[in-house]
Amino acid sequence: MDKKAIAEILEQKHQELFDWLENQPEEKWTSAPKGKWTVGQHTQHLLNSLQRLNHAMSFPSFLLKYKYGTSNRELRSYDVVAKRYEDKLSQNLDRAQKFNQNLKAPSLAKKEAIITNLKIQNKKLQHKTRKWKDRNLDNLILPHPLMGKMPVRELVMWTAHHTEHHTHSLKNNY
Repeated sequence: MDKKAIAEILEQKHQELFDWLENQPEEKWTSAPKGKWTVGQHTQHLLNSLQRLNHAMSFPSFLLKYKYGTSNRELRSYDVVAKRYEDKLSQNLDRAQKFNQNLKAPSLAKKEAIITNLKIQNKKLQHKTRKWKDRNLDNLILPHPLMGKMPVRELVMWTAHHTEHHTHSLKNNY
């Protein structure tokens, strides 16, 4: 998937989330079905994920190469990355829950700030994706807590799917 298509899918998946969030009553932000996250926690989790990736992509490429290395395999498509994530998630639910266990439910007072920041981080990621050199997107790798080391291009594609995953979860559970 080329950089332009990745930026477009990031925009599309996030816009679907933002549209859904806008049409929800405020009480959903802080309440959740038993054993599930609140809408605020889902949104905060997505924001944290975007911030981490944007932060990592702010470092010079030579530092990322030195710290994490380079890819030694062919790139995967968006659909393959998405399927692989869903498979890994279903096989490692306990690991995923442990990774996210300390995520506090944000208050209603923080709702607008979190959503605004999520919009900003999404635009930043789209911009960085368009500006990065293709060879760096394809060859530099970053660690993912569940999926292991991934080329940055795949990690950005995963981010779009991750947003879609949480949007579907919100729509189905709330």
